[in-house]
Order: sequence, then structure tokens, then C-alpha cells
Amino acid sequence: MAIGAQNAHVLRMGVQRQHVALTVVACIVVDVLLIGLGVAGAGVLIESSPFLLAAAKWGGAAFLLWYGVKCWLRAWRPAALAADAGATASDASAALVTVLALSLLNPHVYLDTVVLLGAVGGRYPLSERPVFAAGAMTASLLWFTGLGFGAARFAGVLGRPQVWRVIEALTGAMMLTLATTLVLAPR
Repeated sequence: MAIGAQNAHVLRMGVQRQHVALTVVACIVVDVLLIGLGVAGAGVLIESSPFLLAAAKWGGAAFLLWYGVKCWLRAWRPAALAADAGATASDASAALVTVLALSLLNPHVYLDTVVLLGAVGGRYPLSERPVFAAGAMTASLLWFTGLGFGAARFAGVLGRPQVWRVIEALTGAMMLTLATTLVLAPR
């Protein structure tokens, strides 16, 4: 699992102990819906359309590049090293809008759930696709639950500026690596 924009936000909300359940549930619901769409055929549709595949590829790469650079800048800017740096929401509606924006405006989420999981799930016989989708959805539930509530549980350690610097630097490196891999991938 890559720590991308969505996952970094879940970590941040967990460390701050702010709207953790809402953030986790929103991420799970988005993933479940997108995995379902992908396995139902949207992933195969995108994969078979040169235009849609190119849009997903270049849009995803641009987003990942932007987010990776943003993470690295935060890692090297002393004022941004705390887990509470950056925009966070103080009320539930603002928290929901933020997590939905980070989830639904992130092309990498679509590449992972709709395109990648959809293409893999689409290769199974029709009768086995629901089992594949249920497994992927369960993994999402476990991932986001562990990430959000684990971050809240270990907020004392994860909230330290030095630890957050490492998280931001590693997240930036992962995003830049994924962007490069996406651009260099054939097709």
C-alpha cells in the first residue's frame, strides 16, 4: 500500500484525533464503490479506450508529481513538520468535504481501484468476480481502519515533527516513484 494523498490525510486526522471515524468510513465507502465499479466492468472499459487510459495515465502522473513535490516541501520546511500542519477540518461537514475531495479528485485512487483492481477482477469468470471484489473491499476496510485508528493510538509517536518529516519525505518519494512508473509504463 502506498501512502498517497488520501492515506496521508487519514494518518494526519488520526494523529490529530479529529473526525477519525468519519474519515475512515468515507474512505472505505469511496473505495467500495470504486472497486465495485471497476470489477463490474469500468476498469476493462477504461483499459480498452486509448483516450481514457491516456487521460488516467497523464492525469494520475500529474497529480502524483504535484503531491510528491508538496510532501517534500513540507518535509524540509520546519513550520510544516507537525502532523497538525496543513488544512484540517474543525467540523464534521468540512472534514467530510476534505476527505471526499482528497479521495475523489485524486486520479491515483481511480487507477488503483477502478483501473487496476477492475482489470484484475475483470479477468475472473463472472461468477468469481463478486468474491474478488469482496476480498478487495475487505482489504480496504482493514487498511483504512488500521491506518486511522492506529494513527490515533500511536499519535504520541507519530505526531513528533521528526517522525512526520520522515513520513512526508517517504510519501513524497513514493508519489514521485509512482508518477515515474506511470509515465514510463507501456501503453
